[in-house]
Amino acid sequence: MPVSPELAEDLAAAVADLYEAAEGVLIGKIRDALAEGIDSPAWVELKLAAVGNMQAAIDEVLTALRADAAGAVHQALAEAYQRGQQAAVAELGALGVGQTAAAAAALPTAPVVDRLAAAVINDTGPVYLRILRTTMDTYREVIGRAAAAPALGAQTRRQAAQSALDAFADRGVKGFVDKSGRSWELRSYVEMAMRSATARAAVEAHSDRLGAAGIELVIVSQAPEECPLCRPWERKILSRAGAPGKRDVQVEHATEDDEMITVEVAGSLDEARSAGLMHPNCRHNVSAYLPGVSRIPKAQASRGTYEDTQKQRYLERQVRKWKRRQEAALGVQEAQATRAKVRAYQAKIRELTADTGLPRKSHREQLATAR
Repeated sequence: MPVSPELAEDLAAAVADLYEAAEGVLIGKIRDALAEGIDSPAWVELKLAAVGNMQAAIDEVLTALRADAAGAVHQALAEAYQRGQQAAVAELGALGVGQTAAAAAALPTAPVVDRLAAAVINDTGPVYLRILRTTMDTYREVIGRAAAAPALGAQTRRQAAQSALDAFADRGVKGFVDKSGRSWELRSYVEMAMRSATARAAVEAHSDRLGAAGIELVIVSQAPEECPLCRPWERKILSRAGAPGKRDVQVEHATEDDEMITVEVAGSLDEARSAGLMHPNCRHNVSAYLPGVSRIPKAQASRGTYEDTQKQRYLERQVRKWKRRQEAALGVQEAQATRAKVRAYQAKIRELTADTGLPRKSHREQLATAR
């Protein structure tokens, strides 16, 4: 079967879930600590005196997260690589070209998995310090705003605390910057890193298996609602390895001995991936191209536009945002208001999917703590 980033998407989400769940736990700890005795005249002094206790509680959560995440990263990448290998074996078996046995030969997985896992763990290393700093800053900020508001006659202490907690629930732990300078929130950053890594593991495994069977060309599918980065590579033939650049190559027919065929190659797989193909969230797949046997698929109409998919992603983020606010709610009234917002954005998603035919992805509207 063909391989695509979607093949291992669930594995990346599972790792990201760990971080999102930890973020939810931290919001809950801050909420509970601040809610306790909030009407007491000595509330500010008591909360400031408990800063050390709060940091110890946060450290405990982060220690558990670090241990769980390291194991989960290795496990996810090993599974992604295995899925990529299985996809290649299944694909060649279905094609019936007599190369399945060669593709099924054992290939070493540990070096590839260890390399990719080390890169992910290195990239996400600063996450833990950032979580600690952001969470402690939020705790102090809530106390400061709640203490100052009544004196200024602007809000009650409870209102000020809820406002500050809402702001933290909205923004989450931010400040993770990728190589292009884009800033990410915690879950999105981890999921982006893991999707890149699991996609690479699956694609490399698939490519390695095809190479073991002597197949050097692959073809890119067409995917609905494709993005501008991927569009130039749709329905194009690529070399599995080798030099970049468009060229014509002479190759032997896949099933006819001594019959040579000219194939137009758009570039190499690495070249296409460097240009953006198979990025996280990409829906394209790559499959073996057998000269003289494989056919380039016909172009098909998309259900919606790339812009429609981005609008859907925005609405999904809004649903999760208001669910996070619900976790931070200090009282029943605040919780009811956040639930109404959740329902309103979910209605907009239903309307969008009905108008465009895009599939609704309810799992992307859920917080990890609710799954």
